[in-house]
Amino acid sequence: MISEVYNMNCMCYMKSLPDKFFDLSIADPPYGIERFSKGSLRIAKGQKYEQGIKWDKAPKQDFFDELFRVSKHCIIWGANNFSLPKTEYFIIWNKEQTVDNFASLEYAWTNVKKPAKMFTYSIHKCMAERKKNGGKIHPTEKPIALYCWLLEHYAIGGGGKIFDPMFGSGSSRIAAYKLGYDYVGCEIDKEYFDKANERFNRECLGKQKLSDGTIIQQQTLF
Repeated sequence: MISEVYNMNCMCYMKSLPDKFFDLSIADPPYGIERFSKGSLRIAKGQKYEQGIKWDKAPKQDFFDELFRVSKHCIIWGANNFSLPKTEYFIIWNKEQTVDNFASLEYAWTNVKKPAKMFTYSIHKCMAERKKNGGKIHPTEKPIALYCWLLEHYAIGGGGKIFDPMFGSGSSRIAAYKLGYDYVGCEIDKEYFDKANERFNRECLGKQKLSDGTIIQQQTLF
């Protein structure tokens, strides 16, 4: 099983690939939401609040062109913010959000020919998991359970190669590893890339990085 990640611009990586190289790509690109560009947000535990969200710039059309070229099928989160081909297929994540000024649902475009589906997973469960794992890595971090559900329902025929062009906190990588899929991911931000790698090593390989940089292999006794 392959689990490869690259700290690089996904456009550079995709341009090196042949057509339809991946069976399924799951993308969660920046949405380019105007209110984020004017507001402030703490992007990771322990960091200061910064004015504006520098990373929240919606990708241009060439990103989607390349993603469609290298992928047999795609799932794209935040599709209501982009100009994508017409499709009757879509996915909803119901967060069971109880706070009025936060989104209760997230919408994803897909060209996998399956009836529209909804995955319900409480935002409160997400928050509890993040707290258990030492805090939030990425401001748009999605739960591992969501990616497991996507793979179980949308990876055609099971198996195959999965791609996440902007894997952020690494939830998609962990889900793919746990379900036995070959996986490739790109993340351009070095800090997110390193934190996601640490998370993967801890959750999937039982490795823990100490404060001095030493990596130890954890052992489970039965």
